[in-house]
Amino acid sequence: EREREREEMGGDIIATREECEAAQVNPAWRDACAHLLIPLNECRKKNFFLPFRCEHERHIYELCQYKDYKRRVQAAEDLKGTASE
Repeated sequence: EREREREEMGGDIIATREECEAAQVNPAWRDACAHLLIPLNECRKKNFFLPFRCEHERHIYELCQYKDYKRRVQAAEDLKGTASE
């Protein structure tokens, strides 16, 4: 239920520190997509890390990572544009 809500939000919900610690998410991976990494890692553990078992969760996580990258690139371009003015 909660994962569905998070998927529909498109990465706007960020996992809390407590959720990340409970799921043992490495601090290096606690970014805007950490809320999608938690169910992905749970799926991986449950399915013995078989790559074809968690394709949907992985796709959603990678899409979030891509959108986050695009947001950061756009923000950097906007910053560069305002600095040159």
